Amino acid sequence: MNNNDMPKIIGFLCTWCSYTGADLAGTSRLRIPSSIRVIRTMCSGRIDPLFVLKCYLKEADGVMMMGCHPGNCHYQKGNYNARRRYVMLHNIFKTLGLEKDRIGLWWVSASEAPIYAKVTNEFTQQVKRLGPNPLREEIFI
Repeated sequence: MNNNDMPKIIGFLCTWCSYTGADLAGTSRLRIPSSIRVIRTMCSGRIDPLFVLKCYLKEADGVMMMGCHPGNCHYQKGNYNARRRYVMLHNIFKTLGLEKDRIGLWWVSASEAPIYAKVTNEFTQQVKRLGPNPLREEIFI
């Protein structure tokens, strides 16, 4: 798979768990797709739904949201906020007729590097099967 075939995926990762898990995956030399562009956030609860929509409208083929496991958030309830926002985003995508499979939410802790690698590889393949963002041609051409 060359870089031209790789989808453009934005990953919002919480700094305390998911980002650290991603770092461990890299230092452990696990296979991670080059399609993920990571944006480090302090908490998954701080991911504004408008950020996700803007990524999708700015040519991203997919958007990943990752945070601490429920009950283990460093900010107590941030991941519960993220889960509510994710459900809202799914409804927005459905209402607008967009493919809701282009966004995803996962809980990955700092010690779960293999899970991070598995999730990113599976999501990349899922987005690749969906093909390029259909809005890309409508908005940018």
